[in-house]
Amino acid sequence: MNAADSERAAFELVRGLTVPPRNPRGRREGYTTGACAAAAAGAACLVLEHNARPESFAVRSPLGFDIEIAVNTLAGGHGWARAGVVKDGGDDPDVTHGAEVTATVRRASEPGIHIQGGEGVGVITQPGLELPPGSAAINPIPRRMIRESVGAVLGADHPEPGIEVVVSIPRGGELAKKTLNSRLGIVGGLSILGTTGVVRPMSTASWRASVVQAIDVASANCMRHIVLTTGGRSERFARGLYPALPDMAFVQMGIFTGESLDRCVTCGVSRVTLGGMIGKLAKLAKGQWQTHVAAGEVDVAFLAELALESGATAELVAQVVAANTARHVEDIVKAVVFTSYFDAIVNAVLLRCVERTQGLLDVECLLFDFDGGVLARALEPRREKLP
Repeated sequence: MNAADSERAAFELVRGLTVPPRNPRGRREGYTTGACAAAAAGAACLVLEHNARPESFAVRSPLGFDIEIAVNTLAGGHGWARAGVVKDGGDDPDVTHGAEVTATVRRASEPGIHIQGGEGVGVITQPGLELPPGSAAINPIPRRMIRESVGAVLGADHPEPGIEVVVSIPRGGELAKKTLNSRLGIVGGLSILGTTGVVRPMSTASWRASVVQAIDVASANCMRHIVLTTGGRSERFARGLYPALPDMAFVQMGIFTGESLDRCVTCGVSRVTLGGMIGKLAKLAKGQWQTHVAAGEVDVAFLAELALESGATAELVAQVVAANTARHVEDIVKAVVFTSYFDAIVNAVLLRCVERTQGLLDVECLLFDFDGGVLARALEPRREKLP
């Protein structure tokens, strides 16, 4: 038997678990990559310490309840063991859904529980995240959950356990290309995330957290001008206007305009460019900071008021009132070349932003059409405080 054979697992068990397909309209909850890593680490320790073959492992959520997570693969050899868990994101549209998160544990000469990133786990290269550059992208709460799972197996009376835990996501490098990790300075793979252990469908909490994190990273890297956009298309349009700005200066804020502006103020950002299309900006112009469709449709009556205030004819105002959507309003106004109407929208957005930030930011607003053309553009210079 050669050295490779002797180091090979004394056993190898693959259960081949699958996760249910996601339902875009569903409400099925899942669990985070952090919970998966903690379950895998605990299961691997059961193999290492007790030669067990666990079918699942209960992870303690920071919210105070247990999450029972099925174990997909087990392997073990002399002085090491590995367990894998298939990530089930529930009905949340996350790229890690269906990926396997593994933990390999070995006895270590130094006391303590030593957590490292392996294949498919990214490495932090920029300041502004919760961990310093050079660290594996395994966030603090998942690290705590991993330690708790390992400690639960080793027992409180275990004499200073020396255990090395290497967390891996075999397809993580490829999956990371579908995320914004590289823009945050996380290279080579995915992040091990999660603050509660559970994933709720269309989790606005996780979305909001990622936006705030992106602003933190940009600020920590001395970005004083940040471009906030409502999505990928508006970001692409904005990049054409600011080709010299680095990737991390662009943040897709989605529906979280208010929180994004607040964070920019907190981080000491000097200037924000806010870009989007008429649907989202129409809501912001009215002071509706939550711009998700579930929070309500565009108020065409408000858009008609703006048209009236900007000098539109009675006929145009009537057409706007009868419009089906904000895009329909755009088409109507463009047809009569009434450009001052679009100026009114961006100026109303600027007024709301200045009110929100107490004039502590230079705020620029860009209104794009659906082909990337700039319908209106305006800048509100910063003031120390609103009168």
